[in-house]
Amino acid sequence: MRWLPWIAIALAGALPAQSPPASAPADPAAVVPITAFAELPLLESPKLSPGGTRVLAKGAVGGQQVLLITSLVNANDRHTLGAPENTDINWWRWVNDDWLLIGLGAQQDYYGHDIYVTRVLAVSTDMKTTRRLDWTASGVRADDVLWVAHDGSPRILLSRQTGMQSEEDFYPSVFEIDVSTGKSRRVAQGRPNVYSWYADGEGQVRAAYQYNDSSRSSALLYRANNNESFRTVARRARKDADGITIPLTFRADGTAVAFDDDDGFTALYDVSLPDLKLGKKLYALEGYDVDGIIDNADENDVIGASVIGQFGRSVWFDERLRELQKAIDGSVGDRRARIVSWNRDRSRFLIEVGTASQPGGLYFWDTGNAKMNRIAWNSSALQNRRLSTVSTIRYAARDGTPIEAVLTMPRHRAGQKNLPLIVLPHGGPSARDSEGWDWWTQYLAEIGYVVVQPNYRGSSGYGVAFAKKGAGQWGLKMQDDLNDAVTHLAKEGIADPKRVCMVGASYGGYAAMRAAQRDGKLYRCAISYAGVSDLAALRRYDSQFLNGRTIGDWLRNQAPDFQSVSPRFHASDFATPILLMHGKVDKRVPVAQSRQLAAELKRAGKPHRYVEQPLGDHFFSRGQDRLQFLQEMTTFLKEHNPA
Repeated sequence: MRWLPWIAIALAGALPAQSPPASAPADPAAVVPITAFAELPLLESPKLSPGGTRVLAKGAVGGQQVLLITSLVNANDRHTLGAPENTDINWWRWVNDDWLLIGLGAQQDYYGHDIYVTRVLAVSTDMKTTRRLDWTASGVRADDVLWVAHDGSPRILLSRQTGMQSEEDFYPSVFEIDVSTGKSRRVAQGRPNVYSWYADGEGQVRAAYQYNDSSRSSALLYRANNNESFRTVARRARKDADGITIPLTFRADGTAVAFDDDDGFTALYDVSLPDLKLGKKLYALEGYDVDGIIDNADENDVIGASVIGQFGRSVWFDERLRELQKAIDGSVGDRRARIVSWNRDRSRFLIEVGTASQPGGLYFWDTGNAKMNRIAWNSSALQNRRLSTVSTIRYAARDGTPIEAVLTMPRHRAGQKNLPLIVLPHGGPSARDSEGWDWWTQYLAEIGYVVVQPNYRGSSGYGVAFAKKGAGQWGLKMQDDLNDAVTHLAKEGIADPKRVCMVGASYGGYAAMRAAQRDGKLYRCAISYAGVSDLAALRRYDSQFLNGRTIGDWLRNQAPDFQSVSPRFHASDFATPILLMHGKVDKRVPVAQSRQLAAELKRAGKPHRYVEQPLGDHFFSRGQDRLQFLQEMTTFLKEHNPA
């Protein structure tokens, strides 16, 4: 395999100062221009340095996503780090105040197959040194950082494949690496069918999840420290209904913290080791799954949980952080504040403040001072403007299944009834929508549409039973749930059932295709971005990836018969015009999925428009692609379902 000559990561000048563009309207009632919604967020997933003096984030410069590193002390100490074309910046994190890590990925040919290769780059914060961490001695997957030292030393644990030529190389080993020198030593040897390793806060490799893709069986290997040998403490056969409890945080007292959904919803529990018996339930959110845990500074206990009810928030178990959150909430009025990053001693914080109708901004708070200081607006064009209101609604599907949905009402049509409607299903499908700023939804509302985002059966976050309701229902009952949103909103007098369009991306794009093919009488048009038209082809594509057989099992369970619910094979049934758009470099859903449907629609003489974005990916990573999509969507809607 010839590895890509990644990276001359470009170290360039300063983050541009924010100022409202000249075209930004001063009148709050004026219509916001389309370019404001196409603008990439200035800072994405910001991380505060251990000392609390620098911010690391993905950001936008000239419509392109780059990494930004900026000092909170010296305004002139700012840098951007850009990756070569077709290379993804997947994640970023601090090691200490002198070093940071960047996870990179790129597609490359391997004996005729497109393989996604990942690597880790270490960069010194003075921008003088970059280190490729064992790039030439790695296989395909080499970016799983398990642990970063808490004592200020530049040590990390990295799980990586050591090659592709032998089975021994294929299963990832764990290495301790000094990122300042690049020197590494193996601390856990790769084992057959082990792809996931788990470390404790001291950097001891404590557990390994073993999964056999052929037999669909799994096991958990465990040891108390690096001086012990691993032993199997749990097994699961293919026929078993329950999964294995995996410890996520290892406590100093020998216990652990883990998720479990035996009660029907994912909750947080104490777990004894090594028998994995559940103890006290630490936290649960009624009606919803718990999404994540928040560790303390030493990573030997949990201090909070991440949850998404009607909106995302953090729930703190630590009394001091609970009081800090309360104080922050009291200072922002009716806006929502979420602590997104902090320094090592939890004295300095990065806080996102905004609402579902306002992109808001990022604030820095040193607890030694009384006030928070704004670092940046999330949108330089919109800044603190509030647009269309967002709320959560519930309705019953035709079989009685309760469905939660996010509803956005167009601000320029307040008080009006029977408005044109956009049904906008999320991707996944095992994902969900909640109340939060959404550039796509807000744009549609700005130009006059009611937008509903149903969390149809199979959506995640609503417990085991609701997730299972989606099994075998791609394009069937999942599609009915979307149609039932139209019925509900029409009954409420909110939407005109004769002026409805379905719009979506990824699985949402599939749903839009299916709506045009199966339910054309209900929709005046459909718009699909990066949609799936052929489930069997997607299964073949996914089979090349790790645990491809298991992915295939999952996809096979989504529909009783792939061909019957794949729009590509039913072009003659399309009864409403459809806009198809797809990025040529999409690595999640191949561009062929839209190309082939467009070809079938052309042969069948069905009204459609196909637009391919040469540099577009699955996630609208470029401002130019966002703008083109919004423009194409607007033109199509004006023609087929005008507001």
